[in-house]
Amino acid sequence: MKFPGQRKHKHYFPVDARDLRSKEVGLPSRPVRSHICGIAQTLVDIEAHVDDDLLARHQLVKGNSLLIDDAAANALYAELKQQGKIVEEHAGGTIGNTLHNFATLSDERAVLFAVMERQIEIGSYAYKYLSNTSSKVDVNQLQPVDGPIGRCFTLITPCGERSFAISKGAMDKLEPEAIKPELVASAGALVFASYLMRSGDGDNIDQAALRAMAVAHEAQVPVVLTLGTRFLIEQDPAFWQDFIQQHVTVLAMNEEEAEALTGESDPLKAAEIALQWCDLVLCTAGPEGLYMAGYCEESQLRETEHELRSGAIGEFNRYEFSRPMRRDACDTPVKVYSYIAPYLGGPVEILNTNGAGDGALAALLHDMAANRYHRINVPNSAKHAVSSLSYSSFSQICKYANRVSYEVLVQHSPRLSRGLPEREESLEEGYWDR
Repeated sequence: MKFPGQRKHKHYFPVDARDLRSKEVGLPSRPVRSHICGIAQTLVDIEAHVDDDLLARHQLVKGNSLLIDDAAANALYAELKQQGKIVEEHAGGTIGNTLHNFATLSDERAVLFAVMERQIEIGSYAYKYLSNTSSKVDVNQLQPVDGPIGRCFTLITPCGERSFAISKGAMDKLEPEAIKPELVASAGALVFASYLMRSGDGDNIDQAALRAMAVAHEAQVPVVLTLGTRFLIEQDPAFWQDFIQQHVTVLAMNEEEAEALTGESDPLKAAEIALQWCDLVLCTAGPEGLYMAGYCEESQLRETEHELRSGAIGEFNRYEFSRPMRRDACDTPVKVYSYIAPYLGGPVEILNTNGAGDGALAALLHDMAANRYHRINVPNSAKHAVSSLSYSSFSQICKYANRVSYEVLVQHSPRLSRGLPEREESLEEGYWDR
């Protein structure tokens, strides 16, 4: 596993050299690997340049997003292919993007629980999905289905207006039996999106997710939920508050979803409110930057060496050099917060806003998986004297997540094609990572 955050080479761990803070005499000759699991709706994004007549022929509304059935999607796709209108076809979906980016950053395995078409033709969108997914993403657990996977058409007319047509296909047909308990129980994290719990139409992907969550809880594997869209959350925020409290360890959201969930427009205050339902919060806030909130044992607190910040909470980043912990693992839990502004003030030109939050979450998952990797392979390290959720501090995770988000914003695809460039060490790296 690569060291989270792309430090200089001397800071990459893995455990092939002795940890001077460890009481162990020797280390494993072959380190135990680490992985994460994700439950996803298999979706392909299809972008095409079209005219208004095509929208009218397929009964699509310019500038709007409409759900269409399989027959309508097949007819639309066939015409776009025949006329050579398609510009891009690439793998998509919140969890699919997150798992791919995790695998690209960490060079470790990410297990994908999802469906895939039983018959795949060369050049088809199902083929494109698999072709554009990192080889480190384990697709051996995919459940075959007889229908198409999900398709999201982005249709751009000459005026620049974007219209959307979405066909869910068979992407919600995942059955509970497709979940492999042994893989979930040995994972560094289990991640899924809110869309899964509102599948409807007799599909069972929500039951598959609940089964995986039950296994994760039994094995003390962190359960990570990304909220996905404010429109879904604002329909029934009380349901999601209760759901998070029952099932979720780590919550990822943007500022709009945070407001829909908590009723609070300030991202920092919304993150604080969310801590009553979960143990760790990652909240991206667009051009404002991103926030983290969580818990740490009072005796393990480390004060920041950065400038103290005040907002909805005074001097909220005072202990941001601390590492996140589960609330129930703390004798005296203290709320800890961190914030970072956009990397380099944000890109000069934003090529893609789709997936920036997924990139930030992939960075957090990498750090969490690295923590499990190090704990298993160097169990007596002083770093694991207390049980933490992550390898790095709140502050360091913010920096890493921020950097990954930037990399997504400056490319057309929500999926990274490479790792991150080297960067300078931070104030705290010498403490945690030597």
